[in-house]
Amino acid sequence: MHCPFCQSADTKVIDTRVSDDGYSIRRRRECTVCTKRFTTQESMVLVVVKRDGSSEPFNREKVISGVRKACKGRPIEEEALKLLGIQVERDLRARGVAEVKAEEVGLAILEPLRQLDEVAYMRFASVYQHFNTLEDYSTAIEALRNARAE
Repeated sequence: MHCPFCQSADTKVIDTRVSDDGYSIRRRRECTVCTKRFTTQESMVLVVVKRDGSSEPFNREKVISGVRKACKGRPIEEEALKLLGIQVERDLRARGVAEVKAEEVGLAILEPLRQLDEVAYMRFASVYQHFNTLEDYSTAIEALRNARAE
């Protein structure tokens, strides 16, 4: 790690802490040349592989944005959307893999969204479960009713 002040490569770690979200590590470092201190943050990159084969780092804001569209016109607080985004990211990272398919991200959203709002869930599910007919909707609605009865 190069010192941001003098560019020396000779630095030492003086403190290490896990961040509040649990997915990154903050390190306090000191340059042995100029003795100035600075902080670095390390995190594991979760990569999303898109349908076309390209990949990009996981972005919780994209999850929230997609869910926000499904929730349009529904009485859902912004804080609830943020919590859903955190839950989805936590669930994906708990799989212990470095890459997930975009389709898996969409599917990981479904259960937390169903618990949040059933109408928004149906909107979102129609895209990610590829509803093509009225029968697809009818089957999904019946599954919601059965889950509610349990």
